[in-house]
Amino acid sequence: MACALVLPLTFSSTASDSPPTRLIPAPLTDHPGNVFLLGDRVSIPVPEGLPRTELTWRLSDDTGVQRDSGVLPAERPARLALPDLGIGWYRVEIVGPDLQPLHATTAAVLAPLRSPTPLDSPISLDAAISWFAHDDPIRQEQFANLAALAGVNWLRDRLRWREIQPERDRLADQTSYDSAAAIQHRAGLRVLQVFHDTPPWAREPNTPGGRFATDLRAVHRFTTAMARRFRGRVQAWEPWNEANVESFGAHTVDEMCSWQKAAWLGFKAGDPNLIIGWNVTAAVPTPQHTEGIRANEVARYFDTYNIHTYDWFHEYDRLWSPARAATAGKPLWITEADRGMKHLNNPPDYDLPWPGERLKAEALIQEYACSLAAGAAQHFHFILGHYHEPNGVQFGLLRRDLTPRPAYVALAAVGRILAGARPLGRWHPGQDVTVLAFRARPDGEEADLLVIWAEHPVDWESRGRHLTDNPLPGDLPVTASYDYLGRDCPAGLPARIGSAPYFVKLAANAARQLPVVPLETQPNAQPQPPPAAPTDVCPLVLQILWPTAQRKKVTDLPWSEGHAYTFKPGESTAARVVAYNFGPTTARGTLTADGLPSGWTFRLATSEVQLAPGERRELQATFLAAPVSTESDADGWLRLRGDFGSLGSAVVAFRCVKE
Repeated sequence: MACALVLPLTFSSTASDSPPTRLIPAPLTDHPGNVFLLGDRVSIPVPEGLPRTELTWRLSDDTGVQRDSGVLPAERPARLALPDLGIGWYRVEIVGPDLQPLHATTAAVLAPLRSPTPLDSPISLDAAISWFAHDDPIRQEQFANLAALAGVNWLRDRLRWREIQPERDRLADQTSYDSAAAIQHRAGLRVLQVFHDTPPWAREPNTPGGRFATDLRAVHRFTTAMARRFRGRVQAWEPWNEANVESFGAHTVDEMCSWQKAAWLGFKAGDPNLIIGWNVTAAVPTPQHTEGIRANEVARYFDTYNIHTYDWFHEYDRLWSPARAATAGKPLWITEADRGMKHLNNPPDYDLPWPGERLKAEALIQEYACSLAAGAAQHFHFILGHYHEPNGVQFGLLRRDLTPRPAYVALAAVGRILAGARPLGRWHPGQDVTVLAFRARPDGEEADLLVIWAEHPVDWESRGRHLTDNPLPGDLPVTASYDYLGRDCPAGLPARIGSAPYFVKLAANAARQLPVVPLETQPNAQPQPPPAAPTDVCPLVLQILWPTAQRKKVTDLPWSEGHAYTFKPGESTAARVVAYNFGPTTARGTLTADGLPSGWTFRLATSEVQLAPGERRELQATFLAAPVSTESDADGWLRLRGDFGSLGSAVVAFRCVKE
């Protein structure tokens, strides 16, 4: 079946397409979320509805120790002035004459950035501003400002395809996504955008919106339009979210690769300067998934290889070996990461228990440091806004009213002190102590930087109980040290350390005085490109359409998830091969199947194909596997290659497993 070329979508926009201007951020006038910088006069709004009598306020810090108290007069001021506060996280309670709490809120004092966040800093954040503040530009600006104050480089946002392209031939006018992108751009933030829905007009009958559009021209056309619409305001895209898991479509790796190629070609047609990430894989990376990435020769069609992780941080280096192998030398981006903690089930706040709030703040620093040491070029913690899931887990760094949890203050410490960080190596001196060394630019000054903590590899209920001797030598040339909330430690590190990480700033090149193991000497620490990876990009894309009923979930490693096609040995399967031409010239080529496992056959009705620019053509095919005699016969890869002469080679490879 052949289909004609469709015209591109157009959208008129007067928004700036110039790069974001990276300045030193200042809080908004009204200090949303009660977030202040050191030296600001700290005051918080007094809530309405309190009894009209004299009340008491109490101020405590992250250790739970009361720091101050005072009287709130019956004649209510609009704001309650607090004493001069140092860097940190604070809880303010207002209590009645019977000392029963009437109101509680939180506040934060951050160290001001002394220099703009470097454009190469790996400290980034999933913020989803378009969703948390949908059609609310004022709140979008508040989220963007709080992120900028924390010193992050990139923000990850969310976009619904069905909202911005409600009809096949029409883009919506100004949307929440346009205002959010413009606001983040003005705040000097770089934006990574992602979408993971298919609008009704682009779906096959009875197909859910959480699956890819079957006709890849729809995503090619859409991504071209989005690249043009958000040019300069959105610098990077992921063309789907967690496509390998059931929550987001249960796609096979070949489907992900074909989709990636069409989307990459569309984005680059609209703006060749965009960074296009892999359509982000979730759960534990597996060698089988990496095998599919390599077999489909898709590395030419992503600029960064993106994954998500919700595993414990001490496992990152071991677990990510298949992901590093899949990068083909491209940067590894972790665009969602956290380790979920159960909330108190106290609606509508769904707060974390204490000391869980403090443990999450400590763990956030471990998460970023371990990720960079395991090979991540960018790390995005999940998530800025108040967000809890039906499984009882709270993820948000901020509460419903944007007031901070301690982990937000820890993020600001990471953003400032690990600005521009690049890993130098690691040292495990025993007693479950971790020392990670970086070259970073804290406060704009290049230095060697250590992150050190002591913790057993245990779950939340057992964390925060380990203390051991500080292993750093006394003659180490330390120029500054900071605790987990970014506070100066003028007396240096304590003699005993625990789960709360410390940042240790050293004189230049001083980290080499420690027995730090350089990362390049550690097994699997550096990504290895696939053999003979082609460097040209072919505008032809191949796609397999397998019968819907013949699909299977596969779990190649514990906590991993993938999907493959199934077959019954000795029974033929009718499939379709679809070829697309996203180039400007007519393409002629020959399709052949190679690398077939023993006893497998794959026959096309015709092997010759000709496609005009923008054309889509379906070819009938038949797959047959002989009766299985060994375990290897029950699981294998089939690769179909199209040779299109000077236009290059198009490949699709798919996995089949015995039903």
